[in-house]
Amino acid sequence: MAQKRLSVRKIREILRLHFAEACSLREIGQSVGQSPSVVHDCLARHKASGLGWPLPEQLDDVELETRLYRAPDAIGSCPVRLAEPDYEYLRRELFRKGVTLMLLWQEYKQAQGDRAYQYSRFCDLYRRWAKPLGAVMHHEHKAGDKVFVDWSGDGIPIVDRVTGEISEAPLFVAVLGASGYCFAKAAPSRAKEHWLRLHNEMLEHFEGVPAAVVPDNEKTGVTSPCRYDPELNVAYQAWAEHYATTVIPTRPRKPRDKAMVENAVLNAQRWIVASLRNHTFFSVEQANEAIEDKLTEYNERKLQHGNSSRRQLWESIDRPALRPLAVQRFEPFESAHKTLQIDYHLIVEEHHYSAPYIYIGHKLEVRWTASVVEIFLARRRIAVHARSYQKWGWTTCREHRPEHHNAQADWSVERMVRWANKTGPCAGQVATQIFGAHRHYERGLRSCLGLMRLEKTCGADRLEAACRRALDLGSASYRTVCWILKQGADRLPIAGAASSTAHQLPLHENIRGPEYYS
Repeated sequence: MAQKRLSVRKIREILRLHFAEACSLREIGQSVGQSPSVVHDCLARHKASGLGWPLPEQLDDVELETRLYRAPDAIGSCPVRLAEPDYEYLRRELFRKGVTLMLLWQEYKQAQGDRAYQYSRFCDLYRRWAKPLGAVMHHEHKAGDKVFVDWSGDGIPIVDRVTGEISEAPLFVAVLGASGYCFAKAAPSRAKEHWLRLHNEMLEHFEGVPAAVVPDNEKTGVTSPCRYDPELNVAYQAWAEHYATTVIPTRPRKPRDKAMVENAVLNAQRWIVASLRNHTFFSVEQANEAIEDKLTEYNERKLQHGNSSRRQLWESIDRPALRPLAVQRFEPFESAHKTLQIDYHLIVEEHHYSAPYIYIGHKLEVRWTASVVEIFLARRRIAVHARSYQKWGWTTCREHRPEHHNAQADWSVERMVRWANKTGPCAGQVATQIFGAHRHYERGLRSCLGLMRLEKTCGADRLEAACRRALDLGSASYRTVCWILKQGADRLPIAGAASSTAHQLPLHENIRGPEYYS
């Protein structure tokens, strides 16, 4: 059976009594509570190590133990010096999927043979080496400095009244660093609009804005997680700018960065989710009413250490240090990058919105909320519209068009009819019927413009006469009027009532007449 190794304190005492006090082995053994043989073994190891007496001042306990118990020539030690594992290599390999200490020890054993440590000692040496790497730094949170936010792993069950299907509403949890004052609320989903809405309600609950918000690398908030330079979602960044705060995402796969909120999430699951396990909720709103009562109880409960509650600490520490809220609440928005088309319009949610025509072909950023649509170029707003829900409709600003487009757009139906009435009443009637015959305004506008330009070539009198004959024929169109003028039919007299649309058919031997069908 292997002899138990002496502690370094006893080793130093044995050496002092032997060299400085010249005590015998028996006397030394009685002083340190060991047998004379153990004292003899310790002195033999010291002699084999070559350290001498007195011991060097710079020699620490670890080095002294190593020199006495791992020296190759020491009495009672292993005859072969064992090979130390490459601890840095082991640490790197353990990060790889499927790699275990057992696998690494087998590889180490195969490479070193008799000079290898056994598995238990191998694991002990590695864990002793790696233990300082896992040291946890205690953070002193300043008042009003940071708020930690996260989704709880367990949500609130919501029952559908119609189908009986059970869905889970995720629970949003936020906690202030200094006081531990907590906010919790359920949401229909983890979508971006709910994420930002809950952030608004969180600040209103805290009655102020902290210097920084520390979220996890949630996709609704962080587009590209990165240890050194994470990229935030556009809407989340806009939210931070609106409230004049900073978003500092945690490092990926580093839960210790948000230990405060992890503890708050654990408490929320215990004091809120677990305490409501026997309740049945049929809506998220109903669940939030119960959550609010439990949250108040949690924040007002006295802490184990100290005689204050989280709410009292918030009122005395965090609340005075928080920045004031923005005057207007942040409105969540959707965003996308779109190219301005040749008709200087962009399509947002199946509706066309205009932007200045000079940016045709540019990649523009579009942001839209429930009430407004904004268009940006290089973070500079170049257009804003009221949100329209008309499917495939058009919202166009006059200043976004070229001047010649505005000149054409100014020709309304009423203006065209007034212009035609200046030529004569028949021309006005033809213009009115042309607009009525075409579904689209621009198609009718083209025909009316062509009709009025005929006045330049044939004069107002002939155009009025041609329009009168076209009305008499029941074919009020640009093509009919043009054909009448080309054939000179406007100069022919109109038989019977000129304004009547019922005409007498000419007498001809090929025309049978109504008597034939009687």
